[in-house]
Amino acid sequence: MLVKFYKYQGTGNDFVMIDNRTSGLTNERATIEKLCNRRFGIGGDGLIYLQNKAGYDFEMVYFNSDGNESSMCGNGGRCLIQFAHDLGLISARCKFTAIDGEHEGEILSNGVVSLKMKDVEAIENYNSDYVLNTGSPHYVQFVNGVSNLKVVEEAQKIRYSERFAAEGINVNFAEKKSSNELFVRTYERGVEGETLSCGTGVVASALALASKSGTLMNEVNIETPGGKLLIKFEPSGRGYRNIYLVGPAEKVFEGTVEI
Repeated sequence: MLVKFYKYQGTGNDFVMIDNRTSGLTNERATIEKLCNRRFGIGGDGLIYLQNKAGYDFEMVYFNSDGNESSMCGNGGRCLIQFAHDLGLISARCKFTAIDGEHEGEILSNGVVSLKMKDVEAIENYNSDYVLNTGSPHYVQFVNGVSNLKVVEEAQKIRYSERFAAEGINVNFAEKKSSNELFVRTYERGVEGETLSCGTGVVASALALASKSGTLMNEVNIETPGGKLLIKFEPSGRGYRNIYLVGPAEKVFEGTVEI
């Protein structure tokens, strides 16, 4: 079967997009893994199906590059909003559902997309670091000299530790540049390597900074190896609500592939 695909990226986090409203593709792991392969397929950190869902503009179904359906992907969600807009499915605003529930999105000016994330009820302090779920589970460690850090080597010590080995966890190393600015590098489970950016990871890092600082900050600027993102949020009890991930999302190319 010949299938139309689209390639999108958000701050270097890249995805294969397929409009699956009529294609009827299944979740076959081997096929998804091959499509994401950078040498034998299209290449991407993950693959996303856009599907019909009653009561919503669309449904997001996300797979990691290892072919397994995964938890929420923030940059993928922003790219999917842009994809839906490019298809003519939505105008400026949308409401869609993903594995972690309902989301809202908005196309802003100059190719920038805003995605409303799930509320975070609490942040766990763990060995002087931070553990939280922003739609995907994340571990945040604040470090100095993050640009020179051996991310994969250091992250795997955490990801494959006794507590996290079974389910896996995404690991973020964040360096504070100013009171509300971070540089973040992320190791993603499922990819099992560093990505140029991770949407749920930068959200986790921003909220960890707010928790660590103990201030009433409500936005954090994030720089990643793939580009810059803005996180907006409101404190709520022990957690945070009205969390928005804001940054660029764009189509890179499109084509057809035999499946």
